[in-house]
Amino acid sequence: MDTLWQYQFRIILLGDSTVGKSSLLKRFTDGIYSDVADPTVGVDFYARSLDIEPGVKIKLQLWDTAGQERFRSITTSYYRNSVGGLLVFDLTNRKTFDHVREWHKEVSEHILPHHMVYILIGHKSDLNKDRKVSRDEAEQLAADLGIRYIETSAKCNSNVDRAFELLTRDIFELMKMGEIVTRDGWDGVKSGLTAKVLYPGDDEEELATASPEKGCHC
Repeated sequence: MDTLWQYQFRIILLGDSTVGKSSLLKRFTDGIYSDVADPTVGVDFYARSLDIEPGVKIKLQLWDTAGQERFRSITTSYYRNSVGGLLVFDLTNRKTFDHVREWHKEVSEHILPHHMVYILIGHKSDLNKDRKVSRDEAEQLAADLGIRYIETSAKCNSNVDRAFELLTRDIFELMKMGEIVTRDGWDGVKSGLTAKVLYPGDDEEELATASPEKGCHC
């Protein structure tokens, strides 16, 4: 009997408190948004599956981490068992952008000798008039870190799905090239019972041809 998914990726959301990590996850997994959200205490868990290509379904285990310093000892235990990370900052809060490098450095050092696939997310793009971080600045930071950049709004449902899809596809492409493999004792990537055999260059899809970013029209 076919399994419900071929691979499972564990992905963690990183960033300061109040940047909107929980709102992004609730929009992505449940399709809902609320202006009122309780702060995350420790770590919360979400899940959703994506069809990456014909015959390949990826189950995403999504971990929402608390941004407050007092929970850091709890959240760091989840770093090593994650294959992907969304680095989230608030476009209307300069300090959250300034802290992105710290989050990236902390996680990257914690998981050595292994690596994590990241995407940088500028959240709350619907509040453009209150923006404190320009797109050029954010794109430069992403380039410095060697990762993608995308702007999202959970409130307007702008680019939320696309952000998770891009990260998932990046991880999958690295698996196809053999740069990410399953390994004993690591929960970052798990294979289902009907895992597709991957070969370098097999059915490669250029992410540059992905659909244009959805704008915010709220």
